[in-house]
Amino acid sequence: MTQKSNRRILTFPAVRPCEGVSPAALLHALITVSHTVVDHRTKFFPVHKRNVRETIREIEILLLFLEEIASRGSRISGSIVVCFSELYVVLQKMRYLLEDCSHEGARLWILMQSERVTHEFRILIRSIATALEVIPLKSIDVPTEIRELIELVGKQSQKVKIETDPCDERAANDVLDILGAFENKIVPDSNDLKRVLNHLEIRSWSDCNKEIRFLEEEIQCESSKGEEKEIVLLFSLLGFMNYCRSVLFDDLDGGNNERSDCRHGKELDSSLNPEDFKCPITLELMKDPVTIATGQTYDRSSIVRWFKAGHLICPKTGEKLMSTELIPNYALQKLIQKFCNDNGVVIAEVRNHNHKSEKAQFRSSPVALESMRMLSVFLFEKLSIGTETAKNKTAYEIRLLAKTSMFHRACLVEAGVILGLLNLLSSSNPTAQENAISALLNLSKHSKGKTVIFESGGLGSIIHILQKGLKTESRNNAAAVLFYLSSVEEYREAIGDIPEAIPMLVGLLQSGNDRGKKNAAVAIFGLLQFPGNHRRVLAAGAIPPLLNLLKSERLDLATDSLAVLASLAEKTEGTVAITRASAIQPLVGYLHSSGSRTGSEYCASILFSLSINGGLEVVTILKKMPLLTGSLYSLLTEGSSRASKKARLILSLLHGGHNPGPSGMQNSTVRRERAIVHVM
Repeated sequence: MTQKSNRRILTFPAVRPCEGVSPAALLHALITVSHTVVDHRTKFFPVHKRNVRETIREIEILLLFLEEIASRGSRISGSIVVCFSELYVVLQKMRYLLEDCSHEGARLWILMQSERVTHEFRILIRSIATALEVIPLKSIDVPTEIRELIELVGKQSQKVKIETDPCDERAANDVLDILGAFENKIVPDSNDLKRVLNHLEIRSWSDCNKEIRFLEEEIQCESSKGEEKEIVLLFSLLGFMNYCRSVLFDDLDGGNNERSDCRHGKELDSSLNPEDFKCPITLELMKDPVTIATGQTYDRSSIVRWFKAGHLICPKTGEKLMSTELIPNYALQKLIQKFCNDNGVVIAEVRNHNHKSEKAQFRSSPVALESMRMLSVFLFEKLSIGTETAKNKTAYEIRLLAKTSMFHRACLVEAGVILGLLNLLSSSNPTAQENAISALLNLSKHSKGKTVIFESGGLGSIIHILQKGLKTESRNNAAAVLFYLSSVEEYREAIGDIPEAIPMLVGLLQSGNDRGKKNAAVAIFGLLQFPGNHRRVLAAGAIPPLLNLLKSERLDLATDSLAVLASLAEKTEGTVAITRASAIQPLVGYLHSSGSRTGSEYCASILFSLSINGGLEVVTILKKMPLLTGSLYSLLTEGSSRASKKARLILSLLHGGHNPGPSGMQNSTVRRERAIVHVM
């Protein structure tokens, strides 16, 4: 049986019984699927209620008929098996149709697909009638009254009118009118919005949020297929529902649960190895993961090149492939995107490069564009003149809207919400403070968002949260904001000039939770791109906590630590501090045992810098470490081109060919190759 989680809504995969199926097995399968259909009578159907009632009524009678045959052990002839096989296919599809009509979160989408849904009901009910019509009922040993009921069901199925409920039709037209108002830049009447939501029985903020989540997932799935009309409608409905959630509901009834879900998701992500997000072929983070017939996942562009080169085996397992079909791995793609968003991974927005950009998709839906602009203005006003409770709720709405959508960020920044969020950072309400800094984090991913935060004097407020935030998550997110701001050269120096900034990041690096350490490490790495911050990072005592992270069970934390150490080691004072911290032994040990290609490359970079800047003293220490030579030779053959070059240079130094040292007397070949390594 096809699992619901793997099936797109309004698709109806059905398994046809094999030709040799036994009559008893087929009858049992029919009874099982009929029970599944009938069990839907206890579920809630906001739309298509009449068609649902008619369907379940017919299947209940059919179920009586089938169970009577089973209880009597009636003989089932070959012609009956053929009819039952057809019924089995139809009932599977009927089950999926009922599942979709009762799908929590898909109420608006099912309403707007009413004609299509009604058509499916019509086809399936007529198919049941056709199958029943050709069954030789007189040859089946069942009571006369049940036989007559089945005959009646067959006749009624042929005659019954299957059409869209007039109330559903009116509600769908109301939605279209509201979408038209958005497109014409007219703020819709809240009573019109409420009328639609009441029809769908969307009664709360959390009900609305479920609809939004569903629409976002559908957009992601439809984008891979490039069906323009569907995508435009989905974006329009998403804009409609985002507007309703923010404007109509003052109570965050599901907000606490949402935040719990977010935190739980981060804890879950932290247990995942980021190496699993990399394509086994390129070893780069996958942008469009797809699964092949062996169950292995690769980045689409990589595996397509592999196939075009004439390879018809799985690159990882070596198994011969019977099919080169590529199945999008949406679950993994969402995890990768969430990992990038939550952990400050510097990578372009994760999406299939063959798809249109998000900005273009929004432009193709004027409704989505205008509704988001209206909503941004509404949220700005709430932040400006709302009550403290309203401001908290508004900050949370901005936090959600800006989490994954660059277009949303642009609209919100343009509307001026950043200043209100900065003001909210001084709130004594821990939740309001957390929502405000989280919203600012998401907005800082936008180039104009960075500018507004900086030019509004927001640095002081953010560092205050880093130092005295009322929640751990608030302090963690403040560090992440500094990371995004550090991508601008001018801001790196300004952050470093604030006396408390770098020491507080080092403090978080030392005593924070895993997420805090992660954010602090990447923020420090960003700040080190301004040379003047090297001294400040060393003075703040960053080396010991960075070395401690090498012991972390989280591979990404160790890799981030190595990236910072590699940056520090490039300068003589950094080399001195790392050497004095007795770091050489753990670095060599990590290089020997690391399963991370990136981590090994950073280790080689650090050891190379230590050898050059530390001179013969460091080289002498390295020569006494038996594990190092083997690890370096492994890098020569298995590492990236950069890692191989660094390994070769270190081996050259270890074999006594040169006289390295801070005096600049190293061999010209070493100097030249070192320059090449740094430029790449």
